[in-house]
Amino acid sequence: MARIYKVPTDIPLIGAIPFGLIDRGTNVIQVRPSTSCPLNCIFCSTDAGPKSTMRSAEYIVDLDHIIEWFRTLARLKGRGVEAHIDTVGDPLTYPKIADLVHGLSSMDGVEVVSIQTHGQLLNEMILDDLGAAGLSRINLSLDALDPVLSRDLAGTACYSSERVMEMAEYVVKDTPIDLLIAPVWVNPINTGELDGLISWAKRIGAGKKWPPLGIQKCERHKFGRKDHRIRYISWYAFYEHLRKLGSKHGINLILKPSGFGIRKSKEIRNPYRRGEKVKVRTIGPGWLKDETLAVDMNCTRIVTVVGKEADQGEKLTVRLLTVKDNIMVGKPV
Repeated sequence: MARIYKVPTDIPLIGAIPFGLIDRGTNVIQVRPSTSCPLNCIFCSTDAGPKSTMRSAEYIVDLDHIIEWFRTLARLKGRGVEAHIDTVGDPLTYPKIADLVHGLSSMDGVEVVSIQTHGQLLNEMILDDLGAAGLSRINLSLDALDPVLSRDLAGTACYSSERVMEMAEYVVKDTPIDLLIAPVWVNPINTGELDGLISWAKRIGAGKKWPPLGIQKCERHKFGRKDHRIRYISWYAFYEHLRKLGSKHGINLILKPSGFGIRKSKEIRNPYRRGEKVKVRTIGPGWLKDETLAVDMNCTRIVTVVGKEADQGEKLTVRLLTVKDNIMVGKPV
């Protein structure tokens, strides 16, 4: 496994993909406090887990640091903010996850705190703590009910779909947290599992406030994990299949942002343009191999420097390759 680095508290938390905060111009702010994952899912878009071959570093963010940066963004958004904890690993690896949820849920303007997880680390105590802390919804990525198939998809013999199902039922029956079952459709490996997942989600009472199911499309990613058995499908074929499944089970599986209260919102201003040359100072190893983390000289954005592994404290000039959503990637010039 890659070495875990604690993110310094004197650097910004805007600009990086693997950790910090991401603002995509809606009332939802993505919160990424850690990057680690206990699973090795065969379709993982971020090559997470102990068997990762692409990563050179894992990160963990100080609790107070991420809360203060989130507070600044939340003030910009105003009312109706959703804090969505969705890491490039699994959020439950964050040791202070309940404290993070409490800090976010008790903040002015925040109405929803949600979390995305495969559920491997869930237990009754954690769920009780998350419920008491103010967690609104768990998006549970359970990809198969069959125990053997679920372990195959998770890439580890340690994964137990039976235990995750038990915890899902506990969420519904014994906590105030809402539950959304969010399997990844990995065609054709778990195609036959979708019917059972839909029936099970309805039977246990998932989706009291929000939709009970949010089936995700498996896509190929440049730096993601790949499996020769996967047959990627078009978005048209994906939605056609969801329509047929929805009609069969009497449920709407074609979800829209409005169904979750997601709307456009004021976005934090981006101080840079694509193609611009920016001076940066390196602060540590990059998330992926052949990368370095840096900050601009005003210390307002994290910049991922690609094509170079530099020593900490080195000053470079980079040309920004992308600045979309304030995610900054540059290459040395």
